Amino acid sequence: MENPRKTEKSLDATQLYLNEIGYSPLLSADEEKYYARLARSGDEAGRKRMIESNLRLVVKISRRYINRGLTLLDLIEEGNLGLIRAVEKFDPDLGFRFSTYATWWIRQTIERAIMNQTRTIRLPIHVVKELNIYLRAARELTQKLDHEPAAEEIADLLDRPVADVKRMLGLNERVISINTPIGPDSDSSMVDMIADVED
Repeated sequence: MENPRKTEKSLDATQLYLNEIGYSPLLSADEEKYYARLARSGDEAGRKRMIESNLRLVVKISRRYINRGLTLLDLIEEGNLGLIRAVEKFDPDLGFRFSTYATWWIRQTIERAIMNQTRTIRLPIHVVKELNIYLRAARELTQKLDHEPAAEEIADLLDRPVADVKRMLGLNERVISINTPIGPDSDSSMVDMIADVED
């Protein structure tokens, strides 16, 4: 059982962080382009402004992954790494909003952290390399299309069957232990729901 004091401290730290980032104003489309160009040219102030003005996006996305094995603060920390990577890679001259592009990076870093934390099945290295080809294509399409690509769009880009794309992307999903509780307030686990055939 989780220590109530530890949970309380974690909630206090989370609230403090949320209060702190609430003061960072969002950027308009023109400001976003301006600061993104500065960041791309190596300007530290532009990079910092892009990061700080999008911290709330990280929190919003991180909340979707609560109860997946990491605390909210850990999820936010991982998401912030994705945000930083997105700022480094974003090209404002392609005409898309930064939030669309950053969302992909934030989700990927959070999902990878959860997967590393909770994955009980390790993929062979050749499968991981193949999976990375599909993920790279998805990243590229996200920036070009201004939305998260469907399996069909990825298959089209890579000239591969849609079934292969779906199968590979399915490997990127989280593996759930049969001992995982069904819900946050439940004492039952997945294994309790499996029928006992030895009656």
